[in-house]
Amino acid sequence: MNIYKFSDVVKIISGGTPNTKIKEYWNGNIKWLSIADFKDVNKYVYDTDKKITLNGLEHSATKMLNKNDIIISARGTIGALAILSCPMAFNQSCFGLTSKDNSILLNEYTYYYLKNYIKILKYKKEGSVFGTIDTSTFNKILIQYPPIKEQQSIIKILSLLDHLIDIKNNINSELEQMAKTLYNYWFVQFDFPDENGRPYKSSGGKMVWNEELKKEIPEGWEVENLANNSLSAIIPVGIEYFNKKNYLETKNINNELISDGAWISYDNRENRANMQPELNSIWFAKMKKSIKHITLPNNSKWFIDKYILSTGFFGIKCIYDAFSYIHCFINSDYFEAKKDILAHGATQKAVNNQDLERIPLIIPPTNLLKVFNSKIYNLLEMKLNMIKTNQKLTSLREFLLPLLMNGQALIKE
Repeated sequence: MNIYKFSDVVKIISGGTPNTKIKEYWNGNIKWLSIADFKDVNKYVYDTDKKITLNGLEHSATKMLNKNDIIISARGTIGALAILSCPMAFNQSCFGLTSKDNSILLNEYTYYYLKNYIKILKYKKEGSVFGTIDTSTFNKILIQYPPIKEQQSIIKILSLLDHLIDIKNNINSELEQMAKTLYNYWFVQFDFPDENGRPYKSSGGKMVWNEELKKEIPEGWEVENLANNSLSAIIPVGIEYFNKKNYLETKNINNELISDGAWISYDNRENRANMQPELNSIWFAKMKKSIKHITLPNNSKWFIDKYILSTGFFGIKCIYDAFSYIHCFINSDYFEAKKDILAHGATQKAVNNQDLERIPLIIPPTNLLKVFNSKIYNLLEMKLNMIKTNQKLTSLREFLLPLLMNGQALIKE
């Protein structure tokens, strides 16, 4: 295998930000990357939160990267990696990377090489991956790569695993969207089926004013709060004795995607490793602007046997018939907005039990909750199965990655 200084074979490109005070530079059609756009993606980054104009591109230090170029974060979150799915510009907190000669080194191989390199540094606990990244950092990295044909074979194997992971993530997104659509139709617009199968509100169902919500709700429905209600209860701090479990902090959850944390024992655990997952429970991060959810239906025994959670999570234990309804409520934009408004604290703003008393929860009739649960519960079990399968695929990829990069695994065509 050839061994080179990284910067000799890979072009390092610095980014920049158009002047935020000049409106003509923003809200154009050029995708402009920041770290938040790609720090949690599986492999490819498809879109950006902000977009700039051609004028903004030409009058700033930002540069354009091409499709299949690599983006790496250099500040804050250090060493996050992604491949661009289309041309994008990017800010100064990132570096763009592209091969100087695609006939000897493929960008996708470079991506996997860096992914393995970063993993090694994390394992050695050398600060926050690189400590910091500047152009001199890349002069210290040595890269070895096999002939193009072998690079292509390695890429094929690892890309297949990434593709399967993406497929299951996309399926989960579709399943969640199906649940949200029905929830919004029934419990936000109040067009659940009436006794004749017609949409309740649209068909003239009686609505009454609720002073707490400052809006009308169907006649006979009650309003309680998330902390004290007839459908669910807050899970208290405290865990059962265990020999060895995986400890999930809030940083291990991205929306509903789960990555393993540290393995701990009951005796050596830290104080925050003190929340016990349960069947038919729903979990969310306490911190403001932290959208991290875990939903545990009846097929979650494997999760309960494997994991202990941080006190950075709130757990809500649900009665069975209300499980899908509470899941959709916790996963709604309304809930996250209310949580962010109520969050408080000097350093990290978060909610507590008393704050949940100020989050109103509409209580629909029991028969309607049962019907809704019968339609959604299986989808939530399917989602958890997908998460479990993706964990196995991710573990396989992480096992193969160093073997393939170091030439310890031989590939036979």
